Amino acid sequence: MDLREFLNMGGYAGFVWTSYGLTTVVLVANWLSARRVEAEQLESAQRRLSDKENRT
Repeated sequence: MDLREFLNMGGYAGFVWTSYGLTTVVLVANWLSARRVEAEQLESAQRRLSDKENRT
């Protein structure tokens, strides 16, 4: 089996590579979303802590 045959995936390359691509997009989007939410939560926690310290 050579590289061209492997990349062709027995005639199913369109389905296989599209599936790999969509999976990669979903995983990256999930990772970026989690990082964004984490940053927002950390900022919110720091703001609450700062407000609490300023009241006392």
